[in-house]
Amino acid sequence: MPFLEIDNQKKLPELEQEVLEFWRQDKTFEKSLDIRKKAELYSFYDGPPFATGTMHYGHIVGSVMKDIVPRYWTMRGFLVPRVWGWDCHGLPIENIAEKELGVKRKKEIEAMGVDKFNQTCRSKVMEYVKEWEKDVERLGRWADMENAYRTMDPEFMETIWWVFKQLYDQGLIYEGYRSMHICPRCETTLSQSEVAEGYQEVKDLSVTAKFKLKDEDNTYVLAWTTTPWTLLGNVALAVGADIDYVKIRLKDSDENLILAKDRVADMVTAEYEELDQMKGKDLVGKAYEPLFDDYAKLDMANKENGWKIYAAGFVTTEDGTGVVHIAPAFGEDDMILGQENNLPFVQHVGMDGVIKDEVAKFAGQDVKPKEDPTATDVMIMKDLQERGVLFKKEKYAHSYPHCWRCDTPLLNYATSSWFVAVTKLKEKLLANAAPINWIPQYIKEGRFGNWLEGARDWSISRQRYWASVIPIWRCECGELKVVGSIEELYQLSGEKVDDLHKDVVDKITFPCEKCKKTMGRIPDVLDCWFESGSMPYAQMHYPFDNEELFKAGFPAKYIGEGIDQTSKWFFYLHVIATALKDSRAFDNVIVNGIVLAEDGKKMSKRLQNYPDPRHIFEKYGADPLRFYLLSSPVVAAENFNFMEKDVAEAARGIFRMLWNTYSFFVMYANIDNFTPSDNWRSDNLLDRWIMSELNILTKEVNERLEAYELNKATRLFPKFVDNLSNWYVRRSRRRFWKSESDTDKQSAYQTLYVVLVQLTKLMAPFTPFMTETIFMNLTNKEKGSVHLQDYPLVNEKLIDEKLSADMAFVRQAVEMGLSARAKAGIKVRQPLNKMVIKSVAKIEDEQLFDLIKDEVNVKEIELVILEVMDNDADMDVELDINITDELKIEGMARDIVRHIQQARKEAGFNVDDRIVILYETQVEEIKQAFVAHAEYIAHEVLAERMVTEDDEEYEFTKEADVEKMPLVIKLKRV
Repeated sequence: MPFLEIDNQKKLPELEQEVLEFWRQDKTFEKSLDIRKKAELYSFYDGPPFATGTMHYGHIVGSVMKDIVPRYWTMRGFLVPRVWGWDCHGLPIENIAEKELGVKRKKEIEAMGVDKFNQTCRSKVMEYVKEWEKDVERLGRWADMENAYRTMDPEFMETIWWVFKQLYDQGLIYEGYRSMHICPRCETTLSQSEVAEGYQEVKDLSVTAKFKLKDEDNTYVLAWTTTPWTLLGNVALAVGADIDYVKIRLKDSDENLILAKDRVADMVTAEYEELDQMKGKDLVGKAYEPLFDDYAKLDMANKENGWKIYAAGFVTTEDGTGVVHIAPAFGEDDMILGQENNLPFVQHVGMDGVIKDEVAKFAGQDVKPKEDPTATDVMIMKDLQERGVLFKKEKYAHSYPHCWRCDTPLLNYATSSWFVAVTKLKEKLLANAAPINWIPQYIKEGRFGNWLEGARDWSISRQRYWASVIPIWRCECGELKVVGSIEELYQLSGEKVDDLHKDVVDKITFPCEKCKKTMGRIPDVLDCWFESGSMPYAQMHYPFDNEELFKAGFPAKYIGEGIDQTSKWFFYLHVIATALKDSRAFDNVIVNGIVLAEDGKKMSKRLQNYPDPRHIFEKYGADPLRFYLLSSPVVAAENFNFMEKDVAEAARGIFRMLWNTYSFFVMYANIDNFTPSDNWRSDNLLDRWIMSELNILTKEVNERLEAYELNKATRLFPKFVDNLSNWYVRRSRRRFWKSESDTDKQSAYQTLYVVLVQLTKLMAPFTPFMTETIFMNLTNKEKGSVHLQDYPLVNEKLIDEKLSADMAFVRQAVEMGLSARAKAGIKVRQPLNKMVIKSVAKIEDEQLFDLIKDEVNVKEIELVILEVMDNDADMDVELDINITDELKIEGMARDIVRHIQQARKEAGFNVDDRIVILYETQVEEIKQAFVAHAEYIAHEVLAERMVTEDDEEYEFTKEADVEKMPLVIKLKRV
């Protein structure tokens, strides 16, 4: 028997487990690398995950994308290493460690010791590694996990030092003091991209406060703010120099109020009298009484410039009062205005978000407590109200940044940080981005391009613990020393280390070359995105090792991640590559969207609004899940609602069709002992058509994959498999077991064999399990795994565009003809005399007309060619629905065939069993059908003889009463 018999009772998940075991035993992944070890390198960078939880659908989308592309280019003849990596550092791990240790505040870490805290972090990093390895394998993704790099390994971290020093030596690293976002819970600065990730719609308390002018009785300037807690740090008010302002007095009040003229209608609801008009420049220089005088009473620098009105270009009349309250420690515009005018600097809040002791009334209060972000604002508002300096209060809905890891409201806070001077690189960044191929294309000029255009200098210092440290040692004399390697640190200090974490290297000191005093490392660590951006170099421990290998693979041919990474990993890779190599870091990038729950909401374990991926694997298999995701818009940067029923539909659709076609082939090929040959040649119309369609598919799939358009490539397969199963095989079925020509039968077998083998190769990167099963059986395992084969390339000679167009015409005519029959209520088994086809196109081959006749079951086709159709369609059909007695008898013969076939099936006969039929009926028309169409009936059901109840020669083993027909059929194997 040429092929192994197929057990159609096995479910796809069970077959997939068998394939997994074969890959393990065969070491197929390792072989795929070994056979290409001398081939051209195709480099691929993988953005590593944290092993702090199990795999979710976002990871699965990324993993499928990162599996299909390397599989494809491997089969195209390239060497594609796929080294796995693990993210190990940063706030995600620190937050987990804090929870385990019961840490609420940063000072508790300092108290217990950084070494103990980092050790806890280290213990949590790889907690879910085994679960990840299981899920990645079950998904069918091939990755080298044995040689995975970890961002906490000393080799990786040493390269980070080298990268930092390269940037520093180019003048791209500097220390600055500016207003930035901080997380008060994590007590660290955040980068622009991290802040952008955490915006949430919230309702805050906004207040309009009254600032009393010193030189005018009962006169107040109104200023509006959505952050009442910053009023404690107010040192100035800002107006627009050319904005019109008015002084008004409310009815039944002796207070005069000043605000922008254009804002009166929105801010004042009571009756009022206008007393005066002025320009903003007329208010500049006026002094006012501090709203809170805690700092005004202290001896502090620039005090004489404080609590006055200044002009500022950023003041508008779009909202508020047209007057901005200035707190230089808590806003970028505020800080710049403060620096320009030498304003006193009041920072009444620490990095922990707690109000300092100088403000006695509110000391110790958290200005933005996570559990109730407006609690302190309410306290301040009540105090203003009690003192008569509150003009208005209201809830204010707006978008507010929160910590991307702990969800705490952020503070805009003036502090020092180390920066990468991204703005110095802007022209190079834009130039190097030009050749990158983005999928989808609009991301290039849109989301990524806009981010590049607006990119600011990158804050890379963090006031945390578990991360790569900033390798700067500082002396009290101001001298700095940047260390770029473990060896350099040894030369400076005499100490050899194999761990570059904070708790180790902070203990290392060495003499200052300038003043001979002791240099110690600055306390900050690096933003973990600096590690991510340095990953191409650090994963290879470049330049300390693997220099040639790195150069051969840089820039990467391909990367892929989620759309949020346009401002993160993609951006930081690009910045560092531009700084180090004046190059892009990658050539092609696929951007995926977000997988949402079926209801469009974010997937949530708490809400349990999505199925567990492992449930999907075991119920439907990984192949249908892969195919479902790959054919969806989620691999083209669009968000996507995950629906289990659609995974089930994929399993029932293309996979069942392909499996049934394969099963059909194996069953009949084994019956006829078909042996494949190396050459294909056939003159049969259907054979030539399906080979043309196969090569069109091959051409288009390669084009789409070369363009990294995964969903467009995936969507090509269902149509082809439908053509193969529901047209080619169905139209050729008789050729496999009833063909009068052995040559034609062999052509059918050889054609279907070639198509199935090539199709499995084409689909292998998309659906690696089913294709492996089919290919290995069809090739008797002689060629090994399908994934070790060369990817099929188009044979242009086999593409017949006219035949493809003609067959499309035929299928459209058939579809419309069957629709017309259904509309008329005439079943397909009932022959009709004629169908008229009206079309602007035409076909001429009589074999094509025969296909239409046979499918629609009509005796004659009349083709009417029109220059223009009367409607928007390109074809119309009409049926002659007059059924003669002769047609009726022929229709009965077809019904008889169907009933006999059903009886064969119920009797458990094999498809090639020859039979004898005994039939009983009292209906004269049925008898006529048996007589008039005896040859047709016998040919269709493999009957060697048909007898009536009068013939007593045979004993029959099966009797079947046939529904809706007064006929009894008895069958016997010959």
